[in-house]
Amino acid sequence: MTAVPETVVPFDEALTRYEPVVGLEVHVELNTATKMFCGCATEFGAEPNTQVCPVCLGLPGALPVVNVAAVEAAVRIGLALNCQIAEWCRFARKNYFYPDMPKNFQTSQYDEPIAFEGWLDVEVPAADGEGTEIVRVEIERAHMEEDTGKSTHVGGSTGRIHGADYSVVDYNRAGIPLIEIVTKPITGTGERAPEVARAYVATLRDLLKALGVSDVKMEQGSVRCDANVSLMPIGAQVLGTRTETKNVNSLRSVERAVRYEMTRHAAVLDSGAAIHQETRHWHEDTGVTTSGRPKSDADDYRYFPEPDLVPVAPTREDVERLRATLPEQPADRRRRLQGDWGYSDLEMRDVLNAGATEVIEETVAAGASPAAARKWWTGDLARRANAQGVAVTDLGVTPADIAELHGLVTAGRLNDSMARQVLDGVVAGEGGPTQVADARGLELVADDGALQAAVDTVIAANPDVAEKIRGGKAQAAGALIGQVMKEMRGQADAARARELILATLGVDG
Repeated sequence: MTAVPETVVPFDEALTRYEPVVGLEVHVELNTATKMFCGCATEFGAEPNTQVCPVCLGLPGALPVVNVAAVEAAVRIGLALNCQIAEWCRFARKNYFYPDMPKNFQTSQYDEPIAFEGWLDVEVPAADGEGTEIVRVEIERAHMEEDTGKSTHVGGSTGRIHGADYSVVDYNRAGIPLIEIVTKPITGTGERAPEVARAYVATLRDLLKALGVSDVKMEQGSVRCDANVSLMPIGAQVLGTRTETKNVNSLRSVERAVRYEMTRHAAVLDSGAAIHQETRHWHEDTGVTTSGRPKSDADDYRYFPEPDLVPVAPTREDVERLRATLPEQPADRRRRLQGDWGYSDLEMRDVLNAGATEVIEETVAAGASPAAARKWWTGDLARRANAQGVAVTDLGVTPADIAELHGLVTAGRLNDSMARQVLDGVVAGEGGPTQVADARGLELVADDGALQAAVDTVIAANPDVAEKIRGGKAQAAGALIGQVMKEMRGQADAARARELILATLGVDG
């Protein structure tokens, strides 16, 4: 059954009466070798229920032990978010029943998180369209917890439990280390609230990737965003009732979900009804949310200190040691690379939109010019990636391949058209660029004799165009160059063909 939209009001109209307030909770799966409280592996995609033990299955008598690598990753994340790091904190039991919670509670942190009171600066396009501006998003906390298992509902049309024939549970994910990063309410952004929400998650994802603590693959659930949205009448001082759209797993969907909820809330409030505090499910196909369950408050989870785990107390020496490992901030790095590469703001924006910063950096390091690297990664490769619905890094083409391809062009062996054919072969898995070019017999004809013969044939076949060129319209040579390329099966040097055409017709180039 396809989810259908509820009553909404136009986005611009909603903003004339209401001020949006957004809060974002981002769950980050850490890339540690083992789980949060046991020694089970964390490999993604393993056979169901093969990475489990008595601890992560919650069997009686099994005792957890904290993963030190996960604690250090949590501290590094907190420091990168400008947070204070707790000198002493502990875990708590969050009690609620789900089939994918084998213990019937989640080991998390409640009122004593490991990191708190931070901020992250987010760049968004300026309201006037010129340059960018900074929005500071305040971080309330970043705390440690464990992930749940994964339920799959078989049968039915929605993939949800309602209407399914039966459900199966994979506990491989149960116990995977998670860091939950919670913002304070984001206010004052008005019509840009959805855009700011997307930019925040994108900036946070880039930071986590730079830290090396997660593979940040949103499509695999390594980063998941819960988007809280409420509206309050303009001029009001009391926050409205919020809804929480769960597990939004793409940047585009974060923006769309916030925007949709704003328009839905406005319609409910305009009707005189009240917003129900609840979780919502996001539907990518229809771009709407649907009701999930009533949203619990902290008291409903009956938090109490975890008796089986000792407190976590990082020393100041440990914190400073971890601070020294922090990488360059992604925004600073982008500005440095843009200056090094000589890209305009628009060109750099294309690079960011294509998710190609790292691969371009590696391509330049492999010997390609910044201009050529940008051309291939944000042009042909970005179009291919968009068509296939994958990232440019998932096409099977490496930075070394692009540098090698660029070398073949600059050396005069290939023209751009032939280079694209070679790229087709590389994407198809036929080998590296030189290997593909050799196998397909792709090489510019360097013999002026063969090229001159093709030029003579084309001029003879197009006397009217030749006469225009003789009359001073040198730009008309473009039509003959195309014919020469066709005659030479695309293996002619277009610049050399133009020179020969003009010389043959007695025109000064």
